[in-house]
Amino acid sequence: MNRLRSWQLIAICVLTWGTTWYAITFQIGQTSAEFGVALRFGLAGCVVLMWRASAGDSLRLGVRDHARLALQGGFMYGLSYLCVYHAEKHVVSGLVAVGYSASPLVSGLGARWLFGTPVTSRFLWGGAVGLVGVALIFAPEFSKAAVQSNQSTVLWGALFTVASVLLSSVGSLTASRNRQYGLPFWPSLGWGMLYGALVAGVAALVMEQTFVLPKTASWWLSLVYLALAGSVMTFACFLTLQERIGPGPSGSIGVMTPLLALLVSMLLESYQASLYTLVGAALAVLGNVLVLGPKRRKPALNAAHASKG
Repeated sequence: MNRLRSWQLIAICVLTWGTTWYAITFQIGQTSAEFGVALRFGLAGCVVLMWRASAGDSLRLGVRDHARLALQGGFMYGLSYLCVYHAEKHVVSGLVAVGYSASPLVSGLGARWLFGTPVTSRFLWGGAVGLVGVALIFAPEFSKAAVQSNQSTVLWGALFTVASVLLSSVGSLTASRNRQYGLPFWPSLGWGMLYGALVAGVAALVMEQTFVLPKTASWWLSLVYLALAGSVMTFACFLTLQERIGPGPSGSIGVMTPLLALLVSMLLESYQASLYTLVGAALAVLGNVLVLGPKRRKPALNAAHASKG
């Protein structure tokens, strides 16, 4: 990764995370969301741990450290992604991605409440502008649903999106605290993904779901893409970029990713953008620019998570 230029690292992160939201749609319907999430992060976690073990990193952690990572991974990769997968059953992937752009605001307010982390007026104004933008993007969908008498579908999509943002923010805040304990990044990432996969697997068992191996190539290809490219490669690129140019400039990834995801939905999911959509997208981007600006710096793990699918 160190051989790549900064613009190449940014391009990899935006192009990959901007398309993972659409890739998730190939996971829906072939098997349950619970099994899909379990397999995705189980595979990703194993790859990360084997990669770092082969590089000579120690993967041994104490019992308390594993408990902290179980809490982090359970929320960040387990429960939050279950909500993402269920949300995309009801609304197009681009809408979920734009809704997810509210994560920096929620995480920032949570850090203020739990840890006393200061927030600026720029941050609060940016968050408010971003939320207005997200509301404008979802508004036409509710209007269409009212005419077609399927409002409950859009409502469920919006509720699952909100739930995913809240749950992922809990995971992000836990990750921030874990970094203060000095937990190593890559082992923490790998173990956290495995714990997220475990939570999703337990949810599938509790719901008495039967796992049937999908027979379509698209499901398996999307699984590999989500696990290896969307969950492993991009983190490696983002971490390298963050160390090279700092968390402020690298936060631009979180601005560009939702826009690409929305464009992909317009091209591949027959999503028709209205004037409300365009204005809302512009406000969401402006809000993220303010929130992720240089006056408010964020840990690498939180910034990366806020932009991926």
